[in-house]
Amino acid sequence: MVTGKEILLAALRGEKTERSPWLPFVGAHGGALIDCDAETYLKSADQITKALCEAHTRYQADGLPIIFDLQMEAEILGCDLQWAKDGPPSVASHPVEDLEDDYKADLPAFSLEKGRFPMAFDALKQVKEKIGEEVALYGLLTGPFTLGLHLYGNDIFLDMYDDEEAVQELISYCADIAVEVAEGYLDNGADVIAIVDPMTSQISPEHFDMFVAPYVNRVFDAIHAKKGLGSIFVCGDATRVLDNMFATNCDNVSVDENISLEALRDCALKHNKSFGGNMKLTTVLLLGDENAAQKEGIACMDVAGDTGFVLAPGCDIPFDVPPANLAAVGKIVHDEYAREVARTTASTASSDSFDDIEIPNYAAEKEVILDLVTLDSKSCAPCQYILIAAEKAAEAAGIPVSVREHKIKDRDGLGYLTKLGVSQVPTICIDGVVAFSSIIPDQNTLVECIQKAGQKK
Repeated sequence: MVTGKEILLAALRGEKTERSPWLPFVGAHGGALIDCDAETYLKSADQITKALCEAHTRYQADGLPIIFDLQMEAEILGCDLQWAKDGPPSVASHPVEDLEDDYKADLPAFSLEKGRFPMAFDALKQVKEKIGEEVALYGLLTGPFTLGLHLYGNDIFLDMYDDEEAVQELISYCADIAVEVAEGYLDNGADVIAIVDPMTSQISPEHFDMFVAPYVNRVFDAIHAKKGLGSIFVCGDATRVLDNMFATNCDNVSVDENISLEALRDCALKHNKSFGGNMKLTTVLLLGDENAAQKEGIACMDVAGDTGFVLAPGCDIPFDVPPANLAAVGKIVHDEYAREVARTTASTASSDSFDDIEIPNYAAEKEVILDLVTLDSKSCAPCQYILIAAEKAAEAAGIPVSVREHKIKDRDGLGYLTKLGVSQVPTICIDGVVAFSSIIPDQNTLVECIQKAGQKK
């Protein structure tokens, strides 16, 4: 009998499979499965092992990540972390103050014996022993560009224009760390390495080729040298860099709901590589019901076809996603009859018009209002950095400005998303008008837009 692990690995190699493999990205959500807060969970090999075994049983998972936390490398390198009870931590400080300084000497030396990597490798070994024959195990690492942003902060976007060589040197340093992490996961039993680089959705194709491709290729080459498979994973609307991602030395590209699955499929076929995604995290998996989850899974599988596709949520599963929704997806993945039943009975239609959620009368307000529609700035790196950009610009604008975050994992956020016509996250709206959709603007541009809005008051 062919195992789910074998089906998933075949799909990653771009092969035709008897069914779509199912890869629920159980990160901090594992804590909710075993009644454990996220901080405790992400620091405990035993808790992770317990939760992933539970996820395998309840969700019929063909693949699972050991830990989904893009702050592990940054924590070792001196970034302060802000912990949460219902999600992964966020980076609260950026220890590289000036790219012209000898920051490599000033940063703590990186080692896989530091931080939480020994715990992660312990969890990997335990999970491998218990379910490793049936489930493909993923080692997730922070992509070089995103790690560079953690270390240096939002100024990296300006210096990509003003000091190209210094930024490239920083990202090269981060790539060396990524290679070390990838090799560590593979040496401890991981089957697949995913380079999770969400911030690459915020840059142009030209900048991707300059500041991302050479460095992730170095990591993929190291992965292949150890006979592993490598995926690049990005959040946000990375449509403009899809071709660039597939042109790297990856085996697989995985995306979230901001990218059309049809476009992803067609690009994958063109490059003869596999692809994964992109079930809706909040509107379906978090806030929907079992029928909605099954209908969404079927829609993705029908669009993607039977060659080189891995069904997965668009990112780290939110802590409070109802387990029944994920179990329902597992059921239709494994049961053809259940798929046919779901096709005829499930419905994702929502009758919620959000009439009770009132948006401001922006013209009557004395201050300029920046509405940030996000997944959650505490757990989503692009959301975190777009909030930082908005707060800095608001302070620099010299006029009254209010910055308000609306998280689409809450009903308020969905109401703002609907009423302001937001189609992608994160998005900045200025006085009720979509201004920057799934891209972090440079500070001067955002300040100018805020001041222009202020002139209308």
